[in-house]
Amino acid sequence: MGETKLLSQMGSKIRDLRKKRRMTQNDLAFKCEFEKARLSRIETGQTNPTIRSLFKISNALEVNIAELFQDQN
Repeated sequence: MGETKLLSQMGSKIRDLRKKRRMTQNDLAFKCEFEKARLSRIETGQTNPTIRSLFKISNALEVNIAELFQDQN
């Protein structure tokens, strides 16, 4: 799998998990101590987040970090 596709799929997974929890991008960004624009870039696959960022996101969403990498099918 190419890097671009991986980032896009991971971003989609984060967005889906966030929406299932009825959180806005602002809500999640605040919990992660990110700017909303940074979270938006992660969700759209436009940036390669660090492990630390993914750890913050997974904690805020209350999921195991591995779930961010799981296929959505």
